[in-house]
Amino acid sequence: MTEMSENTLPARLAEIRDEFLELDEPDRLQLLLEFSQELPAVPAEYADHPELQERVAECQSPVYIIVTVDDADRVAMHATAPAEAPTTRGFASILAQGLTGLSADEVLAVPDDFPQSIGLTRAVSPLRIAGMTGMLMRAKRQVAAKRGASTGA
Repeated sequence: MTEMSENTLPARLAEIRDEFLELDEPDRLQLLLEFSQELPAVPAEYADHPELQERVAECQSPVYIIVTVDDADRVAMHATAPAEAPTTRGFASILAQGLTGLSADEVLAVPDDFPQSIGLTRAVSPLRIAGMTGMLMRAKRQVAAKRGASTGA
């Protein structure tokens, strides 16, 4: 596994990664379950408009995300994932909590291998890690698209 450089990982994501890495593998799954229970609700303006949300095809469960970039270039990520898919919900929650509040540049600089860095590659299936990677890639693509739209680029 390649080691990510510390300066490319925003503080909140580094904190989440370190929380996982400080635990033994069985406890990491418990922490992931805790994250799944903390997935922030999607704001009503998006919850009532599923067409604004993007399906994450890499996830076996029906996961949808929407990312916004405000006038101050701050990102907010919202996600929905079914309660009966706690691993997927946990990954969505990690990203929603870790990316929200960052600048667009910070989100775009998050290493693509962040999902592999949190110490769950042996505890959950590669398919699930691929799902989290898919969520991250879609979030980054949405940020790039929305920022391009807001700057007229």
